[in-house]
Formats: sequence, C-alpha cells, structure tokens
Amino acid sequence: MFKNNYKIIIFTALMVTTIIAVALFVGTFYPNKWITEKIEREFHKQEVKEVIYLGLIQPEFDYNDKKTFIAATGKCVDFLNFTTDRMSRVPTSIIIAMAGIESAWGTSRFAKEGNALFGVRTWDLDTPHMKPLENLDASFGVKKYETKCDSVKDMIRILNTHPAYEKFRIERQKQLDKGKWDYRKLLLGITAWSTNPNYIQIIWTAIVDNNLP
Repeated sequence: MFKNNYKIIIFTALMVTTIIAVALFVGTFYPNKWITEKIEREFHKQEVKEVIYLGLIQPEFDYNDKKTFIAATGKCVDFLNFTTDRMSRVPTSIIIAMAGIESAWGTSRFAKEGNALFGVRTWDLDTPHMKPLENLDASFGVKKYETKCDSVKDMIRILNTHPAYEKFRIERQKQLDKGKWDYRKLLLGITAWSTNPNYIQIIWTAIVDNNLP
C-alpha cells in the first residue's frame, strides 16, 4: 500500500515538474500577450525615466504656414508618443490632419488666442475657455491651453478615454497586434467627433493630399 502511494507521489511530482517546465519554455520562447504587454510597460517606464533624466521638454510649437504647422504638430506628437506607452499612441498623421482641419492649419481664432487646435468644448466655465464670437451667451466654451502641444495632449487623452471612441481603441489594438496601420479603418472609430457626415473623408483627404507621416 505504502509502495503504491509512493509511486503515485513520485508520478504526480514528475507531472507537476513537467508542466512547470513546459510553461516556462512556452512563456520564454512564445510569450503570451499579457507577458509581452507587461514587458513593454516596464520598458516604457524606463524610457520615461530617461526622458526625465535627459531633461527633455515639450518642443516649441512655432509655425508660419501650413508646412511649418504640419512639422510643429508632428514634433509635438513625436514627443508625446515618446512619453506614452505604445498601446495608447495615436498615429501622427491622424492627429496632424485633425488639428489642421479643426484649426484651419493653425490660423483660427481659437488656435491663435487659446492654443486650441481641436475646438474641445467644456461646460465647466471655471475651466479656462473662449466663447464663440457668434454665440457669446453659449453655455459652453472652447478650452484654452498653456501651449498648443497641451492641446494635442488633451486630444490624445480624449481618444484614449472617452466612451465614444471605444471602437477606435479596439481597432487600434487589432492593428497593433498585426503590426500594420490601416488609417481608413481607424478613422471609422472617430466619427463621433464631428456632426459632419463627410468628416472621415475630409480627414483622409488631408492625410493623402499633404502626404502626412
């Protein structure tokens, strides 16, 4: 009886050891999504530490025409992406196109006086804001920012957190898993941003016509 129990114990121990060994092998050479994302998050934390250590700061947002506006917005997005984990980044071309269309390529009153590139509204009138000239009694205002890059940062935050853009986030994750962007599919996830039924086509055209990165 004792001999049979001993055999069972030995067999069980061997099975557990084998399972652990296989799990370690698979986890090492074929890491699952959770492990991969955890490694990426840890790597990103190190990147942020490097940014702080090097004293890198938000780039200047200087421009005087569409070409320099595109370049300035691109530098801002590159900086923000460097300090954002990969799963939360938004393609540079989409942000530049949206900023360009929403602010008339940086020439709108909101862009010039309030550093607002996307016309983000706020109903909290204690938040720094500007009222539309055609509707000074409006119950909302357009948010003002310290810098135009702060405006870009807020837009990225909205796309990453607001329930209206969940489809965008789901599609982004699918494309990140595939390792290839499909901007047209991504843009379908931001239709809630504008009441213009042609908005997605307008953004796509801006990307193509301006050869955005």
